Amino acid sequence: MVTHSELVRVPIFAHLPDDQIEWFISQATEASLKAGETYFREGDPADAMFVILEGQIQVRGEIGGETVVLTIPPGNVTGLLPFSRMKQFTVAARALTDARVLRFPSSQFPELIQKMPELTQRLVGLMSDRIRETTRREQQRDRLASLGKLSAGLAHELNNPASAARRAATQLRDVLKKMKNASHELGGRELTTAQKSEIEKLETSFMQHDEVPPDPLAMSDLEDQIDSLLRSHGLNDMWQLAADLAHRNIKPDALESLFAILEPATARAALVRIAASVEVATLLNEIENGTARISDLVRAIKEYTYMDQTPLQNVDIVKSLENTLTILNHKLKHGVSVQRDYQKVPLLVNSFGSELNQVWTNIIVNAIEAMHGNGELLVRTYREDNCVVVEIGDNGPGIAPDVLPHIFEPFFTTKGVGEGTGLGLDTVQRIVKKHRGDVQVNSKSGDTRFQVWLPVSESLT
Repeated sequence: MVTHSELVRVPIFAHLPDDQIEWFISQATEASLKAGETYFREGDPADAMFVILEGQIQVRGEIGGETVVLTIPPGNVTGLLPFSRMKQFTVAARALTDARVLRFPSSQFPELIQKMPELTQRLVGLMSDRIRETTRREQQRDRLASLGKLSAGLAHELNNPASAARRAATQLRDVLKKMKNASHELGGRELTTAQKSEIEKLETSFMQHDEVPPDPLAMSDLEDQIDSLLRSHGLNDMWQLAADLAHRNIKPDALESLFAILEPATARAALVRIAASVEVATLLNEIENGTARISDLVRAIKEYTYMDQTPLQNVDIVKSLENTLTILNHKLKHGVSVQRDYQKVPLLVNSFGSELNQVWTNIIVNAIEAMHGNGELLVRTYREDNCVVVEIGDNGPGIAPDVLPHIFEPFFTTKGVGEGTGLGLDTVQRIVKKHRGDVQVNSKSGDTRFQVWLPVSESLT
């Protein structure tokens, strides 16, 4: 049987009046557990508070949306606490070692609150710690889930230009080999200075010929015209060259000067080299565009996460928004048009930049999901008094009037099970408040707008 001296060694009962300790012991029942024995199961009624006197209890189940295994050593209090709304245990408990547990029934909580106010206060503090830990776990899980989605999108965004650059580099090897062979063939022919000059002039002209390709029907007609011209000079197997030149919107007339000064076999070699040079220029442009896109994404990622930068600094709001839009391009590009309305003067906010990017990310992703990936996203900035205002709107169905008052509440979500944690807008509000700002929302069908108000940097006041 538990003794007075044994119970007061439990930290939460330390220095309490003797009569209160004796009353608590009189209302509790002691249980001895063998190692491996289950004390309660997930789904059992939550009807008691437990004090671990000896041994270790293992708790296993879902806490904060994730499966966890916790070991509770002697001297700890667990189970249902006063003022808790828990109806059933969400975890199971079993003894890791032989153990002694003191069980205090929840039916005695009203008298406990009256007779032991100091213990009650300590238990409320313990419950607050539990809530904070659960919230921390949920927020961590929410951040990891968001990071996972962003990472998947960025991987796709990086893979596209990387794959294009790699394909172009592979094709470039074959084209360079073709150009080398054509150059050797031309080098073996005795060309006059005028002939060499005409070949080089056409080659330079075609490489710089960067018009928009014609529509498919016009390009097909142009390809037939070029192929007919080549056949008229005895070049009957150069349909691929005709297609390449047509794609560059090169007209048959531009080739006439070559046939005027060269016999067909030499003109053939010259055309192969010219076409190869044109293709080299095209492939180099593809490689340059692909690597530039990768470079832009990497820069946006570094600026989005504020890598290599001090945590607290003056942040350009427009640049912050643009980096976020770049990072979310994989969600936007399939049906969401972005309407920008930025105030031209710099809008700086002294802030933790990566946290503000999380605010924009959460609001924009919510807007995209509300529009089901198709619609118009408004991103607007302006200054009002000593505040920078960021307005993010969408033309989705709007937020229901009965839902609107609850959207900033932690764990509130209208999404299905497993689709959302209900912490996105809670995180938005928490970060904005941390920056001494405010967030407001107005919504009706076809027009939902979030406004984030942030104090302008002192450098601009």
